[in-house]
Amino acid sequence: MHLSSYIYLDISRLIARAGFVVPTGIDRVEFEYADYLLRNAAQRLTFVAITPLGSIVILPFAEAEQFVRQTEKIWQGHHGLCRDIRRAARRMVQKAMLGRQITPVAARACRKSVYLLLSHHHLNRPGSIMRFMRRHGAEFVPMVHDLIPIEYPEYARPREPARHEARMNTVLELARGVIVPSQAVADSLARYGLRRRADLPVRVVPHGVVKATPAAGDFSVPERAYFVCLGTIEPRKNHLLLLNMWRDMVENPGAAPVPQLVLVGRRGWENENILDMIERCPALQGTVRECNSLSDPEVTTLLRGARGLLFPSFTEGYGLPLAEALTLDVACVCSDIPVFHEVAGDAATFVDPLDGPGWRGAITKLMVGEIAAHRPGARIASAALFTWPTQVGDGLAFLEEL
Repeated sequence: MHLSSYIYLDISRLIARAGFVVPTGIDRVEFEYADYLLRNAAQRLTFVAITPLGSIVILPFAEAEQFVRQTEKIWQGHHGLCRDIRRAARRMVQKAMLGRQITPVAARACRKSVYLLLSHHHLNRPGSIMRFMRRHGAEFVPMVHDLIPIEYPEYARPREPARHEARMNTVLELARGVIVPSQAVADSLARYGLRRRADLPVRVVPHGVVKATPAAGDFSVPERAYFVCLGTIEPRKNHLLLLNMWRDMVENPGAAPVPQLVLVGRRGWENENILDMIERCPALQGTVRECNSLSDPEVTTLLRGARGLLFPSFTEGYGLPLAEALTLDVACVCSDIPVFHEVAGDAATFVDPLDGPGWRGAITKLMVGEIAAHRPGARIASAALFTWPTQVGDGLAFLEEL
């Protein structure tokens, strides 16, 4: 697309998570916008980030571009770069702090400038954002990924609900427009801020999916049938439902052999009960496997070999693992919540996140092949539009319309 605006793209979250080998969904969003703009509109792009002192600064372009490229390589499995990229990130920010913060000449020549913040990283710092906007004459457009800490505080860390309210207040006070990944998030934002900013433009831009690249030959998947649950290990993801169900399958087996359960994702917070079951429950040893640091190609290979993806979350802002599995034509069993219907259409099997027997029944049907032929081709068709270039282009088109 032709971009007439100048973009100040904030990559603070990528910098804060420099060297992490497994990206979160929000990490992925920040990277994909950076990648798209580097490829298609580098002449209208400046990278920025917040410093430890709380000021948002312009980053040296060459170093920022190299940082983005190294981040991608780490996610693809080049873990030897982790230490170097952490040092490079620190040096890059330090160099920016010592440099002159002058508005780029190209920005002055553009119709308008936009400060684009795609994570929640420092949304609770309105003063920092306002100072940057004033210095560079930029409009502020954030992405709001969810309002879960406000709507479901029981799934958040103790002080997170108050922090998230501060973030949303910044959005309502300063934003020229807002990007959200789903209509479910748009509805949540409307409920939260309808009285204060009823006129706030909001664009739903679903996340894209990374082009699938299989892992190298030295990565092996389980020999026996298995299912994958992909996501951070935390209570909101409802891992306990699956773990209790797997224990029951081992202790009370049916006619079909008990499949393996592969948990893919880093360990999160407030998850002691989940980890106790994974580590100490005798029935799960050898049947439940935890993978915390798989590269993107390894996740792709694992999903392709699975009987299905299991996604029993109580609430989500989007559900990127579901979109990724659908694109690979992997059968999906997921929670019967509105956002998953947005992502999957009629291409998944939906079960209430509290319905243990329903989940076991769906898994049994996948094991014996009853769901595999469900609506042939529907899974691919429903995810055909989830490409990152298309989705980033839609997000940038929204900036042009404001």
